[in-house]
Parts: sequence; C-alpha cells; structure tokens
Amino acid sequence: MPAPFRFQGAGVSCVGMRALAALAALVAVSSAGAATSTSGLRGIVTRGPIAPVCVAGQPCDAPAKNLTLVFVRNGHVARRTKTNERGRYRVALAPGLYAVRLTTKSSIGRGLEPERARVVAGRFRRVDFSIDTGIR
Repeated sequence: MPAPFRFQGAGVSCVGMRALAALAALVAVSSAGAATSTSGLRGIVTRGPIAPVCVAGQPCDAPAKNLTLVFVRNGHVARRTKTNERGRYRVALAPGLYAVRLTTKSSIGRGLEPERARVVAGRFRRVDFSIDTGIR
C-alpha cells in the first residue's frame, strides 16, 4: 500500500485532510439544528380557579410552577419544557403547528387551553396557557 499523500509544506496527510473534512461536515450538520432556536414559543402558564369563590382583591388564578409542557408535531414529541417558579416557559421549536399537552391528564376541569399552538419562522411567539382546575 502506498504511503499517504502529503501536502507540500503543510505537514498534513490526505488521511488528516479527510478527518478534517469529516469534522467540518459534522459541525455544519449540528449547526443546522441550532437554526431552529430562532423560532419557538414563550409565555406564562396559569392554573385556576384556585378557590371555590373568587374574592375581590385576591387573585383567582396562580402561576403553574414547575409544570412540564409537551409539544407534539405529526404524532411525535418534538420537545418538552418546564415552567419556572413564576409559571413562565420558553421553548425553541421549528415553525409549524403543535399539539400541546401536560405530562399528567387532570381528572377534573377542562385541562390545558389552548390545546394547539402555531410557531412562526424567525421569532418566539407569545402563547399563554391556562389550566382549568375544575374548582367551582
């Protein structure tokens, strides 16, 4: 077998150049996935009512803290995200229409609304969700 070709003055063999080209291709492919971070959803998730009777001057709903939202597209889970202590979330998603659900389904109340959210290209669209607790 002949010795690997060496580029004059560069000190890099043909095998080394192939490895470098493969590394460059890998970086290019992984960067393509980062392009989806320019679009997605953000907002606040609230739950309520939190009491059987709403009283003037007191909130009737509260932030849904540490809650996992599941974003489904074409029947497959695209991404999951968790709300923070203030009920806020932000998730990078490719443009398209997503079904949105909770990891656990409530046995009372209407559950999560809206059930669908559209992601537009090039921006993080604000979509606030509410969870009906069923308290009446």
